[in-house]
Amino acid sequence: MKGLLGVLDIARELKLKRLFWPSSIAVFGPSTPTQNTPQQCVMDPNTVYGISKLAGERWIAYYNKRYGVDTRSVRYPGLISYKTEAGGGTTDYAVEIYYEAIKNHHYTCFLSEKTYLPMMFMPDAIKATIDIMQAEADKLTVKESYNIGGMSFCPDDVFKSIKKQMPDFTIDYEPDFRQAIADSWPQSINDEQSKKDWNLSYVYDLDKMTEVMLKEVAKKFNK
Repeated sequence: MKGLLGVLDIARELKLKRLFWPSSIAVFGPSTPTQNTPQQCVMDPNTVYGISKLAGERWIAYYNKRYGVDTRSVRYPGLISYKTEAGGGTTDYAVEIYYEAIKNHHYTCFLSEKTYLPMMFMPDAIKATIDIMQAEADKLTVKESYNIGGMSFCPDDVFKSIKKQMPDFTIDYEPDFRQAIADSWPQSINDEQSKKDWNLSYVYDLDKMTEVMLKEVAKKFNK
C-alpha cells in the first residue's frame, strides 16, 4: 500500500498520463457469487493478498475521482506461463501440472479434481493489459478494476487436455490448505463490461494453451 500510495501521489503531482494497478480475483470472498461473478458484487476477501488488492482498487478509484488521475486496472485470474515455474500459489497447479507431465508423466494435485477456477494464459493477460491501457479514457466506465475472465476449468479438465497429447500421463489428488482458499474464490467470471468498454478478447482456449505449454516446457528439459 505504501508503494501504491507513493506512485499515486507522483501521478497526481506530475500529472502522469496513465497509471496501471494490477488487481486479482482474490478481491472476492466467501459471500461473492461463485458462478459468473459480476463486475459489481459483494467483495469480502479473507486473505491478506485479497484484502490488499481490494484496498488498492479503492485507492485508485479515489484518486481518479478526487484528483483526476487516469487509473486503470484489471482483476487477473490465475495466470499460466511456461517461462516461470510455479511459486506455490493456489492457482499454480495449472503451471505445475505441465512441468510434471513433461518430467515425470505424473502429477499429484493439491486441489480436488472438480475445483473450477478462472484462469488465463499469459499472452492473453498481456494483451488485455495493453488493450485497457490503450483504450480511450471516456470509454472506461469502471473506476476501480475490471473483471477479466479468461477460461474456467478444473484440474480434471487440464488432465484430460494433456492426456490427448500424452496418453500415458496420470494424476492423483491430495488437497492441502490451498483447497479452502480456492473454495472461497469464484468459479467463473462475468467480463461483459470489459468486452463492452474496451473490447476485451481472448486467443487461447484450454487445448490451444496445453499444446503451447507442453511444447515449450519440453524445450526446457530437452525433451
